[in-house]
Amino acid sequence: MGSDIAVDLRPAGETLGGGARKALRLGFNTRVSFVGGSGGAARGLRDGIELFKAAERLGYQSGWAYQRHFDNYLSSPLPFFAAAGQHTERITLGSAVIPMRYQDPILLAEAAGTTDLLIGGRLNLALSGGRTGFERVFGHGKVDARQEGERRLDRFLAGVAGEALHTVEDGDEAMIAAGTELRVTPHSEGLRDRIWYGSGHIASATQAAARRLRMITGTILHTVDPGLSFSEYQAKLIDAYRAAWPGPDAAPPVAVSASVLPATTFELREKYAAYDRERSTQGPAASRPAGALEHTLSAALPPGMLMSPVFHGSPDAVAEAVAQDPGIAAADELVLFLPPAFTLRENVRLLSDVAGTVGPALGWQPSR
Repeated sequence: MGSDIAVDLRPAGETLGGGARKALRLGFNTRVSFVGGSGGAARGLRDGIELFKAAERLGYQSGWAYQRHFDNYLSSPLPFFAAAGQHTERITLGSAVIPMRYQDPILLAEAAGTTDLLIGGRLNLALSGGRTGFERVFGHGKVDARQEGERRLDRFLAGVAGEALHTVEDGDEAMIAAGTELRVTPHSEGLRDRIWYGSGHIASATQAAARRLRMITGTILHTVDPGLSFSEYQAKLIDAYRAAWPGPDAAPPVAVSASVLPATTFELREKYAAYDRERSTQGPAASRPAGALEHTLSAALPPGMLMSPVFHGSPDAVAEAVAQDPGIAAADELVLFLPPAFTLRENVRLLSDVAGTVGPALGWQPSR
């Protein structure tokens, strides 16, 4: 890092203003983007692995990858995590998120157990019901999308927990003795406790708690409380999750995603400001890699939908704003949302700058 990077040297645990706060984990979320054309996907996947390696060297505790079908982004996270896990040792590898309504729950449980064992128990899977839109291409027919997603989620959870999914009866399975209980193999001990739910509203947060799932929130939330900002509603959602946790133990750590872009040069300040402007005009469709599908999404989100702010500017200003954000303050882990069109070099620079500026100001300590 160059001399223009302002590094905060306050002791870990001391925030801007001198107040104490809990230790914070730091992660990132990438879509493992790639450009269109011959070789683009292969380069994108290799760059994705290099990004996880760089983040581990910087001390990040977690790395997450978004699943997106039929586009220039990672569509199958588990093989990617199995590969990335062979090049890393400490950083946890997580999906944020996998929509369950398009997954076969038993096959996913088998793949998850295999991947977790291969990478030494570092897999964290964040799931969700998922948006509608691909029912026909996945051959689902006419089903209630929400109910189907919940049914498949419960089946998957039973599988990764090692529960008996079926008992063979006479004539049921010709090659298996009657009375045999069928369970998902290979079973990875402890994986069930590392299943998360990507929650976007209070109802899903309380349901995640009832299922004893960890919780992560994204950059778009759905509120029924008019007048609340994104950050205020995010804090309320986290409080609702913790209040609904069935106990007797305390609720597990909560992770939140945010766009945190501290500019350590004039060029980066201009670049990050341009990204904010793009997001304000294109909304969730902003920052697409070359060759990605065109979308009809816009910044004019449906009523009740809130999009997270972009924290950009000087490192001190960004650190101050992030420290004062109620949603981030309520969380235990800050997951940096990386703009999808950023290159490997740009992403590594961003992770390095956050680790050297905003992270220390929030009391973060790198893993070594």
